[in-house]
Amino acid sequence: MDDFLIKFFPTVHERKLHAKENNYCKYDDQYLQLFTSSLYLAALVSSFGASKACTKFGRKPTILVASVFFLFGAAVSSSAQNIWMLIIGRILLGFGVGFGNEAVPLFLSEIAPVERRGAVNILFQFFVTVGIFFANLVNYGTSKMHPYGWRVSLGLAGVPAVFLFIGSIVITETPTSLIERGNETAGQSTLRKIRGVDNVSSEFEQIKAASEIARQVKHPYKKLMKRSSMPPLIIGILLQVFQQLTGINAIMFYAPVLFQTVGFKNDASLLSAVITGIVNVLSTLVSIFYVDKFICFAEWKVSVMQTAIGGILVAFLTTTGSLTKLQAAFVVVLVCVFVMSFAWSWGPLGWLIPIETFPQETRTAGFAFAVSSNVLFTFLIAQAFLSMLCHMRAFIFFFFAGWILKMGLFVYFLLPETKNVPLDLMVERVWKQHPVWKRFMD
Repeated sequence: MDDFLIKFFPTVHERKLHAKENNYCKYDDQYLQLFTSSLYLAALVSSFGASKACTKFGRKPTILVASVFFLFGAAVSSSAQNIWMLIIGRILLGFGVGFGNEAVPLFLSEIAPVERRGAVNILFQFFVTVGIFFANLVNYGTSKMHPYGWRVSLGLAGVPAVFLFIGSIVITETPTSLIERGNETAGQSTLRKIRGVDNVSSEFEQIKAASEIARQVKHPYKKLMKRSSMPPLIIGILLQVFQQLTGINAIMFYAPVLFQTVGFKNDASLLSAVITGIVNVLSTLVSIFYVDKFICFAEWKVSVMQTAIGGILVAFLTTTGSLTKLQAAFVVVLVCVFVMSFAWSWGPLGWLIPIETFPQETRTAGFAFAVSSNVLFTFLIAQAFLSMLCHMRAFIFFFFAGWILKMGLFVYFLLPETKNVPLDLMVERVWKQHPVWKRFMD
């Protein structure tokens, strides 16, 4: 939004208006990138505290804390009078992301029946995409509210935070967390409630046995450093790193900037971001039911789309010119296909696999490493993307495409199948059976 740029980033706004600006460099500003990336740096710092909170207090209170951070972050951001107040608001939102990303996937995986765990876990990614879509929609709507539309946009982030706060009060704690913290009676009662049957003795005994092992591990982070814990840790971290190296967040964060770079006007670029948001939501919805069928094909398409976008920009977008309407529309189509392919592959994979593969005694600690890896590389990409776009120009899309090809080899040779395997039997049925990872197991 121009009003936002004028108040906090006047240099960027002047560069944007300059008649003969460099298409790729007009948004290259460290403070603008810091505004975006500071949220993820805060999430990185808070993720390990969130891990300990999940273990000691449970998933439900941790989600409650996340909602409080979101509420305060939205309030501070929308009332910001200077850049540092704006960044403080982003940091508070980042703490919310750190606590939420740790607790919510754990909560979903632990309440889901084993045969539906994949679909339930993908709901996390699905509602993230719903949030992105509504954020783009709000940005488009408030861009016409001069001069305080940006305050309304940032303030409306408090609305989902209110729902999260109410939800965290209404939901029940997971049976795994209750049993792990010694409340076996409540854990068994909750298990009956969420399964809808009285006979849950088999699953209860499995959770109880795993909880006994977990209680014996006094230092889960030290346990993670042992050779036998390396396979899920390596997989969990690399999946999160690779998810960011697809370039998805670079495109989603800076979609309006990217579309303005290729020649769209301000309103048109925001509307294009809304369109990609719709594609993201619908594609993720499809992946809930068909992710196993699409993943290999989608992995290939993600790389092809990045290469195609880069190829078009190299061929047609000069430093000071712009694309024709047809060329720009084609770029939007390619971005939409890229987003769709991501939603069928790395989107759900990045969260689904790590939450499934850690044994219970190191699950919260291991997932904290996975979450922190995600937010660390999200921070790095967010902080560097506009500068990379300025220096690498269209070739930045070839950079992401090259990484995606390497990821395909990783998936083919090193990623184990976890479908329909109970969480408590993951070591025996997955890691000890895999041709590569079995060498690490005791």
